Amino acid sequence: MQVTPTELPDVLEIAPRVFGDERGFFFESWNRRAFEAAGVRGDFVQDNHSRSRRGVLRGLHYQIERAQGKLVRVVAGEVFDVVVDLRRSSPTFGRAMCRVLSASNKRMLWVPPGFAHGFLVLSEDAEFLYKTTDYWYPEHERTLLWNDPALGIAWPLPGPPILAAKDATGRRLADADTYA
Repeated sequence: MQVTPTELPDVLEIAPRVFGDERGFFFESWNRRAFEAAGVRGDFVQDNHSRSRRGVLRGLHYQIERAQGKLVRVVAGEVFDVVVDLRRSSPTFGRAMCRVLSASNKRMLWVPPGFAHGFLVLSEDAEFLYKTTDYWYPEHERTLLWNDPALGIAWPLPGPPILAAKDATGRRLADADTYA
């Protein structure tokens, strides 16, 4: 597996070692020893799987208490994945980074606690998996406004995104609950 640091400290891009032949392919999507050796330390307690159609934008989500680390990947389709640093003590506070994750590139991202996360579906549909280091607590969930100009995210949108109500009414970074 190849682990590459990203422009946001502690967020890692992971390219698994894929073994393929005429039958298909195989790779380890999680191996505690290998991932811990690469700097991904997470005691995962929950796996989530979503399916969304083209133009659906989910996020930017985080939990202000019981913050979750997330190991994310796409198993069908393609998404534009976004991570925002919400740690006030970080030199990259308020900065966003973007990656295309897809079933074909098999890339994963490690998003540690302290970051907001979201994605836009680029393909006809996409299936997105993520392992979390804590359970979902709706009372602690927060949403950062996906199109806050302060974030400078260049979402590749052909038109208006399809949003959940909570995503349409997220808070701007200046008004958001953040981490120390």
